[in-house]
Amino acid sequence: MQLVEPYTQTESGQRTAHPLRVFLVEDSAVIRQSLTETIASLDHVEVVGHAEGEAEAIAALQALECDAVVLDLQLKEGHGFNVLKALRGRSSTSRIVVLVLSNYATPQYRTRSMDIGADYFFDKAREYDLLCEVLERLGVRRAGDEASSAD
Repeated sequence: MQLVEPYTQTESGQRTAHPLRVFLVEDSAVIRQSLTETIASLDHVEVVGHAEGEAEAIAALQALECDAVVLDLQLKEGHGFNVLKALRGRSSTSRIVVLVLSNYATPQYRTRSMDIGADYFFDKAREYDLLCEVLERLGVRRAGDEASSAD
């Protein structure tokens, strides 16, 4: 597991007090770097760490506090379905929003992901921008919820 320096920024250039904390499970260093840079540019969202394999991801997600996971299915070691099952099988992680991002965007993978408990499923080749839009919406919603509860 790798932790990254959390970074998020609002349009005004000020850091968000309580951004949406996102953990990445992605074995491709190139895609992981691209995701990290893109997510860091979103308002109210930050990347708090990443893992390349199943066991590493499960251990990290038990130890870290995060609000969302971007999950690849085909990993160097293990499978994203097992990470998803582990998340949904524990009360401490069952509320984490899971966004599957996969090159295997077949109906079978999509259905199985949703049946196990994924909240979203995106085709890595065609829906990368949509993933980012959803993360930004979740971050804005979190910021709005915290602002209204502070009133």
